[in-house]
Order: sequence, then structure tokens, then C-alpha cells
Amino acid sequence: MSAKQEPSVWQGFKAFLMRGNVVDLAVAVVIGAAFSNIVNSVVKGIINPLVGAIGTQNLDNYSSCLSTKCEGTHGIQLMWGSVLGATLTFLVTATVVYFLMVLPMSRYLARQAARKAAREGTKEVVEVSELEVLKEIRDALVAQRGSGHVER
Repeated sequence: MSAKQEPSVWQGFKAFLMRGNVVDLAVAVVIGAAFSNIVNSVVKGIINPLVGAIGTQNLDNYSSCLSTKCEGTHGIQLMWGSVLGATLTFLVTATVVYFLMVLPMSRYLARQAARKAAREGTKEVVEVSELEVLKEIRDALVAQRGSGHVER
């Protein structure tokens, strides 16, 4: 009786780490972290001061009080400035990702698909023309056999 040897936990973990999609995901996380720092800097350095031109440059200072008195920890404050800042950060991030990554990649993939379709179209034309030539050869052979062959 021979028992099948199952891979060890370490071998399974090593195989998991060496798969391409895990490495791609790790790279994406690192790039994403660096990219979020850039976007946060743009929002804090450019967008917030533009919004702050009508008030304060720190959007976290925008709030509304729901109770009669809001001082320190007393009262109910809605910190809508923080929400506005996070929304602006999201919009800038989404815009940059779309215009610098998604749009160029979709255009590239569309060009690749068009090239592939053109190659397949050319291949189809070649196949059709070969088929036509073969039909003509067949017809010529049939005509030759019919005219040179005497029936008894």
C-alpha cells in the first residue's frame, strides 16, 4: 500500500506566493499607496485652497451644529467639511485613474482588437481565394476529362 504524498503547507504557501496574480496584486497595492499620496497632496495643496478661497483652507473646519450650543465636546456637530474633503479626494482620484489609466488602456485594447480583426479578415480573404483557385482547377480538370475522353 503506497500512500500519496500531499504537498506540505510550506510548499503550498510557496506555490501560492509564486503565482503571477499574487505578485501583480502586491505591485498594485504598492503603486496604489504611492498614487494615493500624490492625489492627497494635490487635494490638500490645490483643491482645498481653491475651495478655501470662500472660507477656510482646512475643510475639516466646516461643520454645523444640531444642538443649541456646540462648544468642545458638548453638542452635536456635523463635520460636513471632512465629508467634502473625502469626496473631493475621491473625485480627483477617480478622474486621474480614468484619464491616465482606464481610457488609454481601453484605447490600446481596442486598437489591438482591430488589428486582430484585420489579420483574421486577411486570413479569411486568403482562404477564400485559395478555395476559388482550387474550384477553378477542379473545373478545368473536369472539363479536360470530359473533352479528351471518348465514351464507348
